[in-house]
Amino acid sequence: MSEVQISAMRVPAPPYVRAIAPYQPGKPVSEVARERGLDESGIIKLASNENPRGASPRAIDAIHSTLGELARYPDGNAFALKDVLARFHGIEQNRIVLGNGSNDVLELAAIAFLAPGTSAVYSQHCFVVNRLATQARGAEGIEVPASEYGHDLGAMRAAVRDDTRVIFVSNPNNPTGTWIDSSQVVAFIREVPSNVLVVLDEAYYEYLAAADQSASIEWIHDFPNLLVTRTFSKAHGLAGLRVGYGVAHPEVTDLLNRVRQPFNVNSVAQAAAIAALGDTAFVKESFDLNLTGMKQLTSGFDALGLDWIPSCGNFVAVQVGNAAQVFNGLLERGVIVRPIAGYGLPEHLRVSVGLGSENARLLDSLAAVLQAASS
Repeated sequence: MSEVQISAMRVPAPPYVRAIAPYQPGKPVSEVARERGLDESGIIKLASNENPRGASPRAIDAIHSTLGELARYPDGNAFALKDVLARFHGIEQNRIVLGNGSNDVLELAAIAFLAPGTSAVYSQHCFVVNRLATQARGAEGIEVPASEYGHDLGAMRAAVRDDTRVIFVSNPNNPTGTWIDSSQVVAFIREVPSNVLVVLDEAYYEYLAAADQSASIEWIHDFPNLLVTRTFSKAHGLAGLRVGYGVAHPEVTDLLNRVRQPFNVNSVAQAAAIAALGDTAFVKESFDLNLTGMKQLTSGFDALGLDWIPSCGNFVAVQVGNAAQVFNGLLERGVIVRPIAGYGLPEHLRVSVGLGSENARLLDSLAAVLQAASS
């Protein structure tokens, strides 16, 4: 090792950065194939809440149309995508901020509003990025105990302190799939001090039944301290392109754009998102497939005598006992799911809803693993 490398390793970093446990994504198919000596073609991945149908054909066509311009930088302001989103939601473009996935928008909120000496409030079992983004800014995270695996909004409001700057609410929540009725969310936002930003993460919004979908985008006109985030990674099937967005009061989006990376949404992602947003039939078909697949999985869990958390997303958390052992047993059979011990649920696995054949294979493999563990 050279002297330069040794010196670089001695550069001090803030202790709150050194304390961060990096985000652990679902295992890729290629990694499982290498580790377990399996054929990639025989592995199914139900670990990352992806759309098992893939992307909209319209989005794929749009992707091909952009390939001749890959040497050019994308539109850093993403005018065309913002224009389509603004018309889709009936809002002004200056109320929109784009992100490299909605995860990026959560990070932007943390960068813009959190610092050492401030705090953020979030729920137990919530999306881990809320905690990581808070910790990376040197702010204090206030984790509020969950109620029946979901957000206890009353307790979260009570946890707000004078130094609190952000409250994170995921609805539906990942990894538990719990959901809060819109009337309760509105009442909660109304009670939150106006100098605290409420970040309402709605990554799984399209998987809600029509009767349960809220008018949260419209709420930004009544609550200047509200930021609503959405993504194209789930129902729209564009997880590999990383494109999401947030809507808020123009003063909030202005601040987020000040800390946003230039060109944070690439040209291919912008074109695909425009096309995907217009393919409402694809989203509806994805919703219907998810509804059928969710019933298939939960009925299978019932047949195996397993408890599961009712979910409004495209995944379900199932209690299997020794989750680490079951997870590894499934990997040996070429089935990838997600352990969620890091979310405070050491006996649960999160299973993404797949195609009918994938769900059936998961259930068969799970039965075999559980039987082997009990014998």
